[in-house]
This record gives sequence, structure tokens and C-alpha cells, in this order.
Amino acid sequence: MVKNKSRVLIIDDEEDIRLSLRGILEDEGYEVMDAESGEQALAVINRSIDLVLLDIWLPGMDGLKVLTRLQDKYPDLPVLMISGHGNIQTAVQAIKNGAFDFIEKPLSLEKVLITAQKALEFSNLRRENRNLRLSTKSPQIQKISGKSRAINELRQIIDQVSPTEAWVLITGENGTGKEIVARSIHMGSKRADQALVAVNCAAIPEELIESELFGHEKGSFTGASGSKQGKFELADGGTLFLDEIGDMSLKTQAKILRILQEQSFERVGGYKTINVNVRVIAATNKDLHKEIKNGNFREDLYYRLNVFPLTLPPLRERSDDISLLLSEFVDQLSQEHNFKPLSFSADTTKILKNYPWPGNVRELKNFVERLYILYQGMEVTPDMLPGEFGNKDLQTEMSDNLFKQGQDLPQDFKQARSKFEAWFLDYKLKEYEGNISKLAEAIGLERSYLYRKLKSYEISSE
Repeated sequence: MVKNKSRVLIIDDEEDIRLSLRGILEDEGYEVMDAESGEQALAVINRSIDLVLLDIWLPGMDGLKVLTRLQDKYPDLPVLMISGHGNIQTAVQAIKNGAFDFIEKPLSLEKVLITAQKALEFSNLRRENRNLRLSTKSPQIQKISGKSRAINELRQIIDQVSPTEAWVLITGENGTGKEIVARSIHMGSKRADQALVAVNCAAIPEELIESELFGHEKGSFTGASGSKQGKFELADGGTLFLDEIGDMSLKTQAKILRILQEQSFERVGGYKTINVNVRVIAATNKDLHKEIKNGNFREDLYYRLNVFPLTLPPLRERSDDISLLLSEFVDQLSQEHNFKPLSFSADTTKILKNYPWPGNVRELKNFVERLYILYQGMEVTPDMLPGEFGNKDLQTEMSDNLFKQGQDLPQDFKQARSKFEAWFLDYKLKEYEGNISKLAEAIGLERSYLYRKLKSYEISSE
């Protein structure tokens, strides 16, 4: 279950103060933990803590040192300092060092509640502002675009699964928008106000992936100059997105499986068990059934992740969405770079709808960017398309008009060649507006031979 109330850690060596604070905070619905020293607090604290009440004078490590350690490890965690009358100057110094505020002893419980509420509101606002800045900087369209039946069905499924805690396995070809779907699921979930942490499993070297996922302690390997939180720990309370999960080594898969089952782990080089609460969304462009059969993917991990399967359609199966996507990408690039509008002729759009788009939506976006560089402010016609598109209008015309769905199909190769020659010469002659000389030069035939061919097929140049 997602936590639905804030968690507070009290750090004070006076038991009476800890009991008083615990009582008033629990009465207000807070979940409370306490520690009598800085060392004890640092041993138990994790990302699930939302607020810290910290006494300045502590046995062993004092409050200022504890504050510094907390700031280094959890920079967004609000800390309220508890100060005696003689420690006001020190408390002010603590605020300069990152504390949210300080409360004087003897404690006013009413002031404790008001200040705690303000600290939590400020922390939430800061996190929301940061997420907003990140989203506005992103060049990608962070929504599922399209009006085709396949996309409408996909949106409906996302709306159904998002509010649940079910883990989701997204499959689909490269460029179909798996990360956008993952973000849509997260934003529609009860965890939307927490972090979504994405991990590209294919981009991390095998020797570093454990450190990336689980974190490491100082000195655990060469180059580990300090402790580091892993992606699982950073995603505590939120969502962990494991992209390209099919590219993980079997060794890492085994460790991932254990952690997914137990929701606990140790950092690399560490001995302390860290407990987390994460929702996992995984994605891959591979056929995991085939990978399991070939011994490249663990079957038990597959069934652990595949609670709710979601398959994304390739762009070629929803070609009706291409016009809308072109329009969206054009608008986006125009706004981002102050480009003059780019447009596509009807013939060009027809060609683009018939192109297979092996790179899917990502390829289409890159294609629009390339054309913006070449033809900013112009209408793109078929002859302006890059070479890989070929003469798509010719191919489309041929497929539409030569042999319609196998009707009148010739019985042998000679008849098929004659039928194609007749269609081809008629098509090209119209293209050159009946000029036989230009046509002969363009297709590499002698004029007299071309004339005889046209006559034999009863093709007129008029």
C-alpha cells in the first residue's frame, strides 16, 4: 500500500521530549519514529521519512553534524531544529546550513504542529516545481497521441490499470512510446506525487548495474569515493521504470528477482538491509517467450513482472494517426525553435502513410526534424522526400491499379511482364505529358523501339 500520511523522525536524547512530540504528532495522524542519538537516526532513516525534528545538543554527533549528513544524503528532506534558550545563535547557523526552521525549548506543541505543516507544504511545493521544470524542458511529447482504434483502446487500458498497484510489463518495437506509456501510468496512479525513476537496463555496463540499481557504500569498489543511493532506493514510495529489461544479464536478473519479491536489499559493499515500497513498470522490445526458450531470460522473473501485460502497436498498424502526429511534431518544433511552419502536400502524406516506419513514432519525429532543416517554411512535395522513401506515389499507384487484390492475375510470367510494361509506359508517358522523346531518354530506350512498344499496347501520346 502507498503511505497516506507523513512520516516524522524525532531525534532527541531526552525521552520526555520524544514522548511528548510523539503523542501530539500521532494524535494529528502522523506516523512517528524516534532516535536518541544522531548515529542511531542515521542508521534507521530512509527516503520514506518526510520530516525530521532534530535537537542541536546530542551525545556523540551533535545536531549540526547530523544536519550536514542529512543534507548530503536527502537534500529535499525538511529538518526542524530544536533549540534551548542558549542555542539561538547555533540554531540560526543551522538554518543557514539548510534547516527549515527552529523551535525553542520549552516546546510549544501548537507551534510544533504549525511549523511541521509548513515544512511539509514547502517540501511538497519544491518537489512539484522541480518536476514541472523537468517536464517543460523535455523535448518529447509526453502524451499518447492518436485517434486510431488501437490508440483509443490503449488509453482505455491505461486508465484502468493506472490507479491500481499492479505491476505492468510493456512490450513493443523500438520507438513505439513505451516510456511515455510508463509515465502516463505513473501520473494516473496514487504515486503520482512521488518520483518515477527510469533505468535503461541496456545502457548500463553489467559491472555497474548492481551499483546503479542498489547503490553502493564508500570504498566498495575502485572509484567509489562515497556512498550512493541506487535507483530502487530513489524510487521508494514511487515507481521504478525498468526499460529494456530483456537486456539484463542472467546474474543481475537473479538479484532483481529476489529484491522484487522481498522489496529489500543491501547496497554493494554494505550490510544494512534497506526496505523499499516501489511499483515496477518494465518494458522491452524483445520477445521474452523466445528469450526464455533460448535461455536468455528467467521464466520466474518474467511471471513476476508480467502481472499486467501491455503491448504497444507499431506505427504501421495505425497509419491513420500519421497526419495528426505530423501536425503535432510540426507545432512542437515551430514553438521550440521559432521555425516557420512546415506543411505536407496530400500526395506526400499519402506516401508517408504507406511507408512502414521501422523506427515507429521516434523515426517519424526525427524525419520531421530533418525536413525542417531542409525545407523550413515550405510545403513538402513527394520529390522532396529523402531517398529511403523511394517513389512511393508510383508504388502506391501501381499497387492500387495494376493487379487489384489479385484480380485478373496473369497465368504466366510473360503475360505479367507485358501487363506491367503497358501500365508502366502509360504511367510514365502521362508524367512526361505525352513527350515520347523525353520519355525515351528518361527510361533508356531507343525512340523508335519505344514508339513500337506504345503502339503494340495501344497507348496514345495524345
